[in-house]
Amino acid sequence: MTFIAYALDKSAAKNNRWRTKESTLHLFALLGGWPGAVFAQQLLRHKSRKSEFRVAFWMTVILNLCVFVWFQSDKGASYQDMFISKFHQFTSDVQRQLR
Repeated sequence: MTFIAYALDKSAAKNNRWRTKESTLHLFALLGGWPGAVFAQQLLRHKSRKSEFRVAFWMTVILNLCVFVWFQSDKGASYQDMFISKFHQFTSDVQRQLR
């Protein structure tokens, strides 16, 4: 999804059309799409020169990695279990309401 967002933005830049906000690209990266962003930056050569953008982007990568490492800890794993349990409860409630 993030790779596609970068590709669409690259195409829009080339054709002088409406562009995707940088904050949207950062949000996609922050939500776990940073590998697609790295691939798009290299393959499409898009957003690979603007230093302010790259600093913010790499901060999203570092934050993702920190959260991943934290989820491997005992405390992080318990929060992860709690979140998954609440998510399952939520989806069960929605399914019941749709019936």
